[in-house]
Amino acid sequence: MASTVVAAATVRAVKSRKIFPTRAALTLSPNAVKKIKELLKGKDEYVGLRVGVKQRGCNGLSYTLDYAKEKSKLDEEVVQDGVRIMIDKKAQLSLLGTEMDYLESKLSSEFIFNNPNIKGTCGCGESFSV
Repeated sequence: MASTVVAAATVRAVKSRKIFPTRAALTLSPNAVKKIKELLKGKDEYVGLRVGVKQRGCNGLSYTLDYAKEKSKLDEEVVQDGVRIMIDKKAQLSLLGTEMDYLESKLSSEFIFNNPNIKGTCGCGESFSV
């Protein structure tokens, strides 16, 4: 199965502010909701985005974002403000209490995962360890 990269993602260990775990495995910022709606506009074959993790980088894990055609049996589904996110079973424990945000600047545009569970990140912000 070919994987399509939706967008770049950056990892941040949250130290300056405390994000308390919520009932949802993942919460979305208003900017993230808006961008996901833009990405899915006109793509009726997809039901949402799938967030996963894979072994990569100098610190161990990296997030992946793909289009989701359906909810797999073991996926955790998060629905917020009309947006559906499927969380791959391998990523579920590492995402608990995480806020997904989207930032756009003159130099970059990317999804950012503000994860209170992260123990360490690499210098570039691409990989993390839990």
